[in-house]
Amino acid sequence: MFASKSFFYRDAKYGTQPFLTQTTNTVGPTTTPAGGTALPTGTSNAGLANVAVAAGKKYFGSATDNPELTDTAYVAQLSNTNDFIQLTPDATEPSRGTFTFTNGDTIVALAQKNGQLVRGNYYLFVPKCPTFTLVAGHNCVWYNQLPSWVSSGGFDNATLSSIVANHCGTLVGHYKGQILKILEEPFNDDGTWRSDVFYNTMGESFVPVALQAARAADPNAKLYINDYNIEGTGAKSTAMVSLVKSLKAAGVPIDGIGVQAHLIVGEVPTTLQANLEQFAALGVEVAITELDIRMTLPETAALREQQQKDYQTVIGACNAVSACVGVTIWDYTDKYSWVPSTFSGQGAACPWDANLVKKPAYDGIVAGFTS
Repeated sequence: MFASKSFFYRDAKYGTQPFLTQTTNTVGPTTTPAGGTALPTGTSNAGLANVAVAAGKKYFGSATDNPELTDTAYVAQLSNTNDFIQLTPDATEPSRGTFTFTNGDTIVALAQKNGQLVRGNYYLFVPKCPTFTLVAGHNCVWYNQLPSWVSSGGFDNATLSSIVANHCGTLVGHYKGQILKILEEPFNDDGTWRSDVFYNTMGESFVPVALQAARAADPNAKLYINDYNIEGTGAKSTAMVSLVKSLKAAGVPIDGIGVQAHLIVGEVPTTLQANLEQFAALGVEVAITELDIRMTLPETAALREQQQKDYQTVIGACNAVSACVGVTIWDYTDKYSWVPSTFSGQGAACPWDANLVKKPAYDGIVAGFTS
């Protein structure tokens, strides 16, 4: 997870709505950026959630943040149930035993007003971030953005275990009935455990503690572990496989693996589908949880066309794996993308541009579900 987001998606639970079956990868109308060069735009009106559900997936979603909800044009598209019908609220524990659900409950109210499904996603003890996301729902344990009372508390194993269990149980219990992302980014890129207050104090036991507390709070919840750079096969993906195998062997509840998929135009891993298949072979669900595909700016027609192909490749890989239950894009518009502030000189990662105009990437997503 690289930025705080919630997400909306259309879920199979609510059935399908009429959708257009025609899909095209041909270049459509153009937009003209500040530089004056016309760029191709998307042409399909199929509805991303419509085609995802028609393909047998549970949802297609978009991340969002509470501050973005003041943008009426943005919210209007976010509320379009042909493309999205789900959201994820936020909650934190800024001081020990004190929980704040305000931002999360605000988004729940918006979803209920729209008749949309709510699925939560919460980070462990994040102090002041707005709304977080991931199709795997509430996230209880994350190494980043910890308040000092956790990171510098000097707790022993037993005390920190109790804190983790209480935090996860409280969050999961508050939004009972959701799909939940309990653990976030536990590994380094070489497949070793990440050094943080949880691992350094509790060792690997922080994983079952969090998962078991979540299951106790909601026996019907779907519990996920989520990470980045596990899109293709490699050391980090192998570490995830080993972790899930060990959890299942020990009887620890684990229902899914979230693959973030923050990718680069022209560099989608060739082993993506094979990797999703090896995760699915463990007997768990798989989800694409934070998809965006960034490029080096400025945008060009050629880059947009390659991005369209890359989105189609990613969606097609999920579509080909029955255990891949759905996809969440990491906000739908470049207007609110996290990429430019994180990767210097890069951006334009989303299927809609900053003016809320569909890009060819939209058509690539449709084609990935329908081809």
